[in-house]
Amino acid sequence: MKQPLIAALFFALVSCSGPAPTKTETKKEPPKPAEPAGAQKAFFQMYGSARTWAPDVSGFIMQSITTPGMPAKEGKYAAWRGEFVSLGVRGTRTFTYSAVNEDGLSKGISKGGDNSYTGPRGQNSEWPVQALKIDSDAAYRTAMTKGKGEEYSKKHPEIPVTMVLEKTKRHTNPVYRVIWGASANSSSFSVYVDASSGEYLETTH
Repeated sequence: MKQPLIAALFFALVSCSGPAPTKTETKKEPPKPAEPAGAQKAFFQMYGSARTWAPDVSGFIMQSITTPGMPAKEGKYAAWRGEFVSLGVRGTRTFTYSAVNEDGLSKGISKGGDNSYTGPRGQNSEWPVQALKIDSDAAYRTAMTKGKGEEYSKKHPEIPVTMVLEKTKRHTNPVYRVIWGASANSSSFSVYVDASSGEYLETTH
């Protein structure tokens, strides 16, 4: 009588316990590809690092950087180089924000050199961080439509578009200068857009 009872208990335990749980594997999401950055993202990334140098930093000048592997995309670029002013330190410090490890650039924030600063340098002067309210892609669209940049690009598709963020005596607020050419000195066509209001200001050529 004992053997049938033991067998019955065994089958009862097996049926209650059920199959052993299987391990579920969580799939890792592939890393997102790097994308070009707008001026606001780059500026405030660099600003965080600049504040560790001097708490009173202001904006001074920023310029877009392109790389062979990441072309510019409607006001967004592979990297930006920015120079910040501290009136307390009486100097400037340069930083670079890059979305890529390419063409001598290191992904993230890199520190550059320092210079003395006792006031406006040529036409350029410092501007408050809070004044940067418009991103570079919005300024680019304004330059293309209201500044006749689209028309100029159709005539000169081979000319790259560079962007500079600066404050000069020419305008009240910091401005984006959207430049057709590698630099302001080599350009024969530029559009100015207010970086605080997004307003189209003027086209020079």
